[in-house]
Amino acid sequence: MDPYDIIFHPFVTEKTMNFMENNNALEFVVKRKATKTQIKRSVEIMFDVKVKQVNTRITKHGKHAIVTFTSDFKAEDIGMRIGVF
Repeated sequence: MDPYDIIFHPFVTEKTMNFMENNNALEFVVKRKATKTQIKRSVEIMFDVKVKQVNTRITKHGKHAIVTFTSDFKAEDIGMRIGVF
């Protein structure tokens, strides 16, 4: 499956900005039927990074994935590349 079919866009709020600074994580809106493994592979392919952990939750706005990166990669740098700021 194409990674661009799974990851729709980053989800940016004040809380997710704190995740980025404190937990080295970014939040994305993802396809509702996507598994954690598919999300992990998609993020690794799209951004050329290593993912440590993926947590998901379903809200009224869709499925959200909080992706935590390994210590080798900074979420702030990835956020800059994809235009979060």
